[in-house]
Amino acid sequence: MRELHDLFQVSALCDLSRTVVDRVGESYGVDRRFTDWTQLLEEPLDAVMVLTSGSHEPIAVAAAQAVRHVFIEKPIALSEAEGQRIIAAGKKAGVQLMVGYMKRYDPAVERMAEELKTIKTLRFASSTTSEYPLKWYVAHYPMIRGTDVDARTLGALEADDEARITAAIGSDDPTLRYAYRHSLLDSMIHDINLMRGLLGEPTRLRFANVGQAAVSVFLEFPQTAASMHWVNLMDGVAQYRQEFSFFSPQQRATLVFPSPFLRNMPTELVLEGGSTETSRAWRAAERVSYESAFKRELLEFYDCVTKNRSARTTAEEAVRDVALCQAIIAAHTAAPADRATGDRARY
Repeated sequence: MRELHDLFQVSALCDLSRTVVDRVGESYGVDRRFTDWTQLLEEPLDAVMVLTSGSHEPIAVAAAQAVRHVFIEKPIALSEAEGQRIIAAGKKAGVQLMVGYMKRYDPAVERMAEELKTIKTLRFASSTTSEYPLKWYVAHYPMIRGTDVDARTLGALEADDEARITAAIGSDDPTLRYAYRHSLLDSMIHDINLMRGLLGEPTRLRFANVGQAAVSVFLEFPQTAASMHWVNLMDGVAQYRQEFSFFSPQQRATLVFPSPFLRNMPTELVLEGGSTETSRAWRAAERVSYESAFKRELLEFYDCVTKNRSARTTAEEAVRDVALCQAIIAAHTAAPADRATGDRARY
């Protein structure tokens, strides 16, 4: 946002930690600093960015009620019901709601969308994300952490988070709770949203297997089916890798993503094809752009607010992502026979 200073002015900051909010405020020249978000909403702001951990519902709803446009980091909420309340508040106030799925604004993703339009028969799609330790990817940034948050406040927020997870999935299984909260909502929801952005609305969830080490799902879309896999290797070496592949009789098109925390590292678009008459084959790797997906996401938000239009990554779509994550947990816990037929896994 500082690099886009001709478009944005950061007028106020809020964090539970006084240490964090003061140091960030000093670094970026922001004088109005709060540790209570309700006080921040009293400021004369055009828009509010909700970037907190935990449920975004209370702040997002209050921001909309205060007639502020709202940018909400994914996941929009911890359950479909929470997300619907955010949408209702936004519609009633007549403000724009945008959800932070930066991968949708990656130039290589936009290029892939163009490529998919040329494919007449899409046989299959797949995605695999290998999630490795993040600390090495963010260690070169000036991270600011505070230890001065009141223990009772933290305890209350953690209890609230747990209660919301119980309401969302109705399970006390620690593995499923961890997988829903961290594997699905914190990470794989990016994959789900990106696949939806490229293939459209999924029509059916056929299969789901959920564990702390990996999550696998099989989805049907209007024109093809897709397998999606997320692997937890957070105790492994720092070698993040994410791939989305789309298969047709004529070619294979693949997006290869670097870690999102490496600034301006380009996503590769790999196109592979060949001849049906000979053994000739070819492979082309396109480096589409060095533009930052995070920056292009902010440009989208600016455009939505100033032109009063809906974002590419809407709140409605984000709520469907959360609903699908809930359905994935439900499909995993269904009886084996139901899991095989998909009778209780419709989405």
